[in-house]
Amino acid sequence: MELTVNGKPVSAEVDIRTSLLDLLREHLDLPGTKKGCNQGACGACTVLVDGVRINSCLALAVQYQGRSITTVEGLADGDTLHPLQAAFIEHDGFQCGYCTPGQLCSAVGMADELARGVPSYVTDDLAADTLSLTHDELRERMSGNLCRCGAHNGIVAAIAATYGADRPAVSA
Repeated sequence: MELTVNGKPVSAEVDIRTSLLDLLREHLDLPGTKKGCNQGACGACTVLVDGVRINSCLALAVQYQGRSITTVEGLADGDTLHPLQAAFIEHDGFQCGYCTPGQLCSAVGMADELARGVPSYVTDDLAADTLSLTHDELRERMSGNLCRCGAHNGIVAAIAATYGADRPAVSA
């Protein structure tokens, strides 16, 4: 199969039952994406497919032929961290670090959803021209990513500092 991973074309021959997560970790040697629950409940395996966040443990790799996959390894621009990665460091958004790659990818995808005007369950005004990442919006939109070690407050602070309500509202 042919796909683009972190901006580079890759080719892989794997069993058609191979998950996208296992393709990334075991066949493409990209260990950043973590296998947490392997049931789509924790978000540790979150990656971006054409900019949209998905749980890679639930996805068959063959479904994503010809698509662009971004893992945590692809967020930085060379030695320059993505602004959210820098915010995680500044706000201590990791403790054990296991959920961090999924949290980062999910938050980047969430910010794109917000920019496109995709409402969440708690969005107050579905007809608004702009959406703002309020305290409640942030928590709702990131609810599919679990932190088990206690870094949750730092994660929320880092995401809020990068994309939150104190930043300019995003046009829908």
